[in-house]
Amino acid sequence: MTHLRKMMLEELQRRNFAKTTVQYDLQAVEEFAAYYGKPPDQLNHDHLRQYQAHLLTERKLQPRTARLHVCALRFFFNKTLKRRLPPDDIPYPRAPRRLPVILSVEEVARLIDSARNLPDRTMIMVLYSTGMRNAEMRNLQVKDIDSKSMLIHIQHGKGGRDRFVPLSCKLLETLREYWRWMKPKTWLFPGTIHNWRADKPITPKVVWEAVQEAAKCAGITKHVTPHTLRHCFASHLLEAGTDLRTIQVLMGHRDIEATTRYLHVSPKHLRVAVNPIEQIPVSGPANLKRSRKLHRPE
Repeated sequence: MTHLRKMMLEELQRRNFAKTTVQYDLQAVEEFAAYYGKPPDQLNHDHLRQYQAHLLTERKLQPRTARLHVCALRFFFNKTLKRRLPPDDIPYPRAPRRLPVILSVEEVARLIDSARNLPDRTMIMVLYSTGMRNAEMRNLQVKDIDSKSMLIHIQHGKGGRDRFVPLSCKLLETLREYWRWMKPKTWLFPGTIHNWRADKPITPKVVWEAVQEAAKCAGITKHVTPHTLRHCFASHLLEAGTDLRTIQVLMGHRDIEATTRYLHVSPKHLRVAVNPIEQIPVSGPANLKRSRKLHRPE
C-alpha cells in the first residue's frame, strides 16, 4: 500500500491539486482498501459497486460526500493504476438540489453581536462581508489586507484562482481592533499547537464553533454554518440590486449557473413575478359550501 500511495500522491501532485484534495483522495482510497482488508490494486469493479452501496446505505453518507469518494476512486483506478473503468461501473450518486439556508439581514446582525469574543466576531464579519469560503478565510495572511485600496486579496481560492473582494469600512475597523490585540504576523487568524500560538492557520473546527456558538446565543434556530454566511453575502447583494455577473466575480464562481441559484432564494426577485391567479376574476371563498367538517365532534 505504501508504494501505491506514493504513486497516487505523485499523480495528484503533478496535476497540482489542492492540498486538501490530495489528503481527501488518499484517505478515501485507504478507507476503501481497509474495508476489504486488501491492497486496492487487488480490487475490481464488483468491489467498487458493493463499496458505493455501503457508503450510502450503511455509512449513511450524503450523496455529495459519497461523490467525493467516487472521485478519489475513479482517479486511483484511471490515473494511478491506468485501469480504465467505464463511468457506469462507478457512477456518481445523484444528489438532490437543495436551496441554501439564508439568514435575514437582522439575523446576521444578531449573529455578529452574539459572538463570544473579538476573534469570533472578526471571523464572522470577514465571512459575511466578503463571501469568502471557510478555507479561504483560514488561509488569509496579514499582507492580504490592503487598507489603502480597500481590497482583500484572496489567494489560491477554489480551483487555484485568485480574486479581490472589497474591504468594508466596518470590517476594517474591527480588523484593526483585532490586529492591535492579537498582533498576527503571517496568518491573519493564527492557529495553536498545545494551546500555544503557532505559525499556522486555524483549523476548520475553530471557525465552525465560532459560528455555531454565536447562532446559539442569538437564538437562531436555522442550521447555520460558516458557509451559510457566504450564501447570505450573495443573496443580500442580489437583494440590494447587484447584478449577477458582479456577484459571480466576488464569489469566485467559475460558472454563472452557480450564481443564479440565489435568484431562487431572493424574496425581492420572487415577489416581482406576477402570479397568474391574480390576473383572473374569481369570487371570494366566504360563501362557498363546506363539504365536510374539519374536526370530529367530541
